[in-house]
Amino acid sequence: MDIQTGQLVRPVSAMESLEKQLSCPICLDMFTKPVVILPCQHNLCRGCANDLYESRNPYHYSGGTFRCPTCRFEVVLDRHGVYGLQRNLLVENIIDIYKQQQESQGGDGEEPPLKDKDVKEPKCKEHEDERINIYCVSCQTPTCSMCKVFGQHKDCDVSPLHTVYQSQKNELRLAMELLATGNNCIQAVMAQMDDTCKLIQENGELKKRRLGESFDLLYAIMEERKGQLLERISQVEQDKVSTLRNMADQYKQQLQVSNQLQEKLAQSVQSVGAAQFLLTAKQLQEEAKQAARAAQLKRPEPGYESMEHLSLDTQEAEALLGLHGLHTGGRRGRPGL
Repeated sequence: MDIQTGQLVRPVSAMESLEKQLSCPICLDMFTKPVVILPCQHNLCRGCANDLYESRNPYHYSGGTFRCPTCRFEVVLDRHGVYGLQRNLLVENIIDIYKQQQESQGGDGEEPPLKDKDVKEPKCKEHEDERINIYCVSCQTPTCSMCKVFGQHKDCDVSPLHTVYQSQKNELRLAMELLATGNNCIQAVMAQMDDTCKLIQENGELKKRRLGESFDLLYAIMEERKGQLLERISQVEQDKVSTLRNMADQYKQQLQVSNQLQEKLAQSVQSVGAAQFLLTAKQLQEEAKQAARAAQLKRPEPGYESMEHLSLDTQEAEALLGLHGLHTGGRRGRPGL
């Protein structure tokens, strides 16, 4: 007994289990000959395998692929298509034995739809002795022959129940195939997105590395230029200081000469002898004039101490670096819609 429903549950018989094992996963009916075996060891009717193959290969190229509806294993076909698949003679023989067993038990030999053998065929509510064996196309409901002849469906269009059953089952199978195809497309898109994420990460790391290399090169160029400018400033500084010191030495020497001449003139003025003074006075006057002319040495120009001409204007470079940035294209920065 089923605990949830409270109904008796009949154990599955060996024949029912065998019938399920001999059912095609596409058409849901018992396999029809010939039965082909896929590389994954699952079986299909050749007609169902061909329909599945044609749905995946509408242009009928040589070879092709499709996925096993049971395990999703990708089956690769050669130029013979599904006719290149090996027949499963063992399954075909088992089906023959099963059908013979069914016929020996009073079956009509026609392959019925899969159903529970112990469940009675549904009866018509209006005619309790009549089984439902036709389908009212107008009312979209199963019914019996008596309803078509005498009942409420006598003016409706009807069709054999098995025909409608096969048609709707084919539609359901097509819907299943469409769902499977859609799932395959989604999986392919997801795999593509995963690959794209990996490429984005790899490209990002590459750009980071190249950006670091570019800035390292820029730093090296700036350090080299900085060294050159510092060396030039030091050279100008050294030249100016050396020039001024040479001029100072010249003034120092002139000052010593002037001091010595001044002492000599003072001694001459203090001498009491007129004759002695007159003998040296003219020469001393000439020496004084020469010393006075020599005192007019070259002096540094105004602003000689300034170093402003060696200043570096970095405003243009700073503005240029401030404007530089990464190139971000519009559509490249976001996924397509």
